[in-house]
Parts: sequence; C-alpha cells; structure tokens
Amino acid sequence: MSDPALQVEDLSKTFDVGKTLLGGARGHVRAVRPMSFTVERGETMGIVGESGCGKSTLARMLVGLAPPSTGRIEIAGRAQDRADPAAFGRLIQYVFQDPLSSLNPRKTIRQIMEAPLRLLHGMNRAACDARIAEIFDAVNLRPEFLSRYPHEFSGGQAQRIGIARALAASPEIIVLDEPVSALDVSVQAQVLNLLAQLKDEFGLTYLFISHDLAVVEAVSTRIMVLYFGAVVEIGPADQVFARPRHPYTRLLAESAPVVGRPLSAPEQKGTELPDPLNPPPGCAFAARCPRASETCRKLDPPLSDMGHGQYAACHHPL
Repeated sequence: MSDPALQVEDLSKTFDVGKTLLGGARGHVRAVRPMSFTVERGETMGIVGESGCGKSTLARMLVGLAPPSTGRIEIAGRAQDRADPAAFGRLIQYVFQDPLSSLNPRKTIRQIMEAPLRLLHGMNRAACDARIAEIFDAVNLRPEFLSRYPHEFSGGQAQRIGIARALAASPEIIVLDEPVSALDVSVQAQVLNLLAQLKDEFGLTYLFISHDLAVVEAVSTRIMVLYFGAVVEIGPADQVFARPRHPYTRLLAESAPVVGRPLSAPEQKGTELPDPLNPPPGCAFAARCPRASETCRKLDPPLSDMGHGQYAACHHPL
C-alpha cells in the first residue's frame, strides 16, 4: 500500500507569553496539544472548532510557516525537512482565509503566479506562460487578468487567484483555511464547486478548515473536531454530526443555525473557555459539559475507538 498523503505524530505547539526582567518567559500557552492523525490520499479532511481552538496554528505548522514544538510531520512518506522548505513547498500549499491580503499588492497577478513556478520548479518564461495558461483555464480566470493588480478584483476572483497560486506549485496537499468565509453565499457555492472539480482533475488531498459546519459536512470525507488545542473527535463526515460521540461535537452541531429552526441555546453548563495560561486538569471541556463527572475533572481522556471509524476523547461518550 502507498504511504498516506499526510501523517502527523505527537505534534504540538507552545508559545512563550511575556518576558521577565532576565529575558525569560512569564508563561507558556500550549496552542496545540500533542495530536496524531493520518490523512489518506484523495481525502478531504474537515477541521472544525471554536475560535482559538488551534485550527490555524495547526495549519501553519503543516505547511512550514510555524515550527512545531514537538512531533513529526510526514507528507507522502517524507519527513518535513526545515533545511529545504522548497521541497515541501512542492508537496503542500496554503490557501489563506483573506484572499486579498494574501496577495502582494505591489505585484501583478503574472508576477504572483510566476514566483512558485520559478522558485520551486525552476521554469523559464515560456514554461511559466504555458503552465499559468493551463491553471487559469482550470480555475476559470481570463488571461487579461495577469496584467492587473490584486486590488482590482472582487473577493471571489481574488480567492480563485489564491487557489491558482497554490496549484502552480503542483502540490499533493492543499490546506484551505476558511476559504469561503469572506465570500457571499452565491460566490461560496462557485468556489466550492471549483475546489471539487480541481480535486478530481489534479488528484489533490484537502485539509479544509472552517467554522461553517454545513460547508464542512458537505465537502469532507472525514471530520476532525478540535477543542482547546486537542482532537476531541474524528470520524466519517456522515457520522460525526449525525451521531456525535463527544458532547462538544453535539454542542457545535446544535449551535449551527438551520433554516426553519428557531435559535435556542444548546445545553451546557457555561460558555467560558479555559484559561490558556492556567489550563485545568483533566478534560478541558468538563466545566461546560453537562455529563462531566469527578473523573473528567481529574483525568484527561484519551482518544478512544467508538466503532465505525469514529474516535472520541470522552470518559462518558454519547
């Protein structure tokens, strides 16, 4: 069997907070707690969770924009090598949340598109022109856009350009960080359909980060739920929200607005997230969980097999 597209082992990220008079850190925040997971080739792994749960920090580590504190990242069987970032740039690319701010305002679209082709693949001008024409055709952009600057485009067009730039590196994996959150609903559908077409055409693997549960459920093969920097549930997309095993996953599902259903607050003890500078012992969700027991407040639950490919970190699963 071939290697998985992505394999992560004990990956974590800790940030120093503040400085003492002697130059040391006043405290530490563990943005991502040790996690391990695998993404198979051709999958779309949806990653969901509240703001501050570690989604974007995880994504930045995967693409090499932030060094991990611990752990190992393998892409297509190759360990991430910090000494040669270009090698991993040819394997994994990032589509940023804000399409306009992620494009250099001082460069034309042609210059933006040529950068990965020249730096990662060493293409000459003729090869660049041919590849850019192929990619622009794939993402339904007109050739005359190449001479324009980013500020001349709408959000939907800028997002297509961001996707085109990621495709220029010919990666195997693309990390999509809230790729449609800044777009109108009608434009969201166009971009999502485009992503589905490109996935089939180029044989891509996606990591799709979003707070929109309906979008994640629609596009994902599997879903990974993060809370306070840790994986609390992972499993097939058609099961995780239909039959959640972790109380936090059910809380997310019940909090999502649905047309025709009145808004109501789901059952939980409180709304406050734990203090990252002083994390509680045991399960981080215990203070908000209606099923929490004394065991939950003392022991951190491991990620356990719930059957049918679904895993949850809970002492009292649903």
